[in-house]
Amino acid sequence: MRTAYSVETVRAAERELMARLPEGALMQRAAAGLAAACADVLGRVYGSRVVLLVGSGDNGGDALYAGARLARRGAGVSAVLLSPERAHPGGLEALRRAGGRVEGTEGARESIGRADLVVDGIVGIGGTGGLRPDAVPLAEAAERARAAVVAVDLPSGVDADSGEVRGRALRADLTVTFGTHKAGLLIDPAREYAGAVRLVDIGLALPAEPGLEALQHADVARLLPVPAAESDKYRRGVVGIAAGSARYPGAAVLAVAGALRGGAGAVRYVGPAGQAVIARFPEALVSDRGPEHAGRVQAWVVGPGAGDDAATVAEVLAADVPVLIDADGLRLAEASAVRGRRAPTLMTPHAGEAAALLGVGREEVEGGRLGAVRELAGRYGATVLLKGSTTLVCGGGGPVRVNPTGTSWLATAGSGDVLSGLGGSLLAAGLPAVDAGSVAAYLHGLAGRFAADGAPVGAWDVAEGIAGAWRSVVRG
Repeated sequence: MRTAYSVETVRAAERELMARLPEGALMQRAAAGLAAACADVLGRVYGSRVVLLVGSGDNGGDALYAGARLARRGAGVSAVLLSPERAHPGGLEALRRAGGRVEGTEGARESIGRADLVVDGIVGIGGTGGLRPDAVPLAEAAERARAAVVAVDLPSGVDADSGEVRGRALRADLTVTFGTHKAGLLIDPAREYAGAVRLVDIGLALPAEPGLEALQHADVARLLPVPAAESDKYRRGVVGIAAGSARYPGAAVLAVAGALRGGAGAVRYVGPAGQAVIARFPEALVSDRGPEHAGRVQAWVVGPGAGDDAATVAEVLAADVPVLIDADGLRLAEASAVRGRRAPTLMTPHAGEAAALLGVGREEVEGGRLGAVRELAGRYGATVLLKGSTTLVCGGGGPVRVNPTGTSWLATAGSGDVLSGLGGSLLAAGLPAVDAGSVAAYLHGLAGRFAADGAPVGAWDVAEGIAGAWRSVVRG
């Protein structure tokens, strides 16, 4: 499992470790890891040209010490000091002793244009807001140059704790981060500035519970429901799907498709799209008498393509079983009915739906995804799966889950209906809401990636790819 911690937690762990180490030892550990990563990017260090963009904090010191190591291996290293009077003195001395040089910002853009590698040590993890005006021309020069850009701990200009980008930031090809991942390396929009991420272990002792976590194959494999020898369809779980309408029968079909591939023993469909569902899935149990008369159900999915059927949404929310609410169901559900539920509730909005629920603009949700998912979970007393370029799952307490799978080709009509059915099936199989949402997002993203393979993909292709994604996870 990949984990991330807050800036406050990281700094506390660094202080504790520095108290037990010789002065400067921790920075030397970070610099050694940074220099090794830079050498890997360069391939051939001797004769290469490296430009360090150096701010006033410890990240600037890391860059200077790493630059000294590269200079000793024959690289031509120059440091551009954005705050010369506040640059790390030990790092500066080490760079000069190794044969590196210091230059002003006036000729820096020309040096960056000739460089093979630019090291971004402008701002550390405590930075807020975008780059200062004097750093913007250097960032623009680095992005125009042919040089690779390596960020120290975090790309300058992004927020470490929230993943927000409030202004200009420097885009990296590789980010070398120390001790642990930071939220801004896992959550968009900041994540897209980080490039590839390399974690360097510097010996931090961190708390058992992180602020964020991202499941990997092995974690998902442990959570997948597997039938035992004595299992029947009821022991495996029965999921009810209340979805679709005369206008949107396809939403019902796609939700049922996702549910049938999600591990539950049976799928009961209720709604006006019964003929379309049974024509495609003869194994589905179809009824048009409403949720209360559907028969035994261990979890419900409500909302995809439901139109204005508020009565069905209310009826499902009154059931004393886990419920997944998506699409039209999010618009039709009474907030008080969601908050008053005793059984688990999983809400699955995209950014536009989340914005409507919060009463803010869509751009505010997209720019501050972590804050939005936490606010929704707290406001509704539910687990929230916020769909998007980085899907987040928040249960109100404990770490927020960040989904690491997916592809931009999943931004296609009906894809969310498949995800809803899959998540509902996992709820019916007995997974807690946070796990059901996390596993569904992981499998859905993996299925989309496999189905697309770099080309456009439809929701039906995603549904058909779930079995392959499941097998991939189990096989490791």
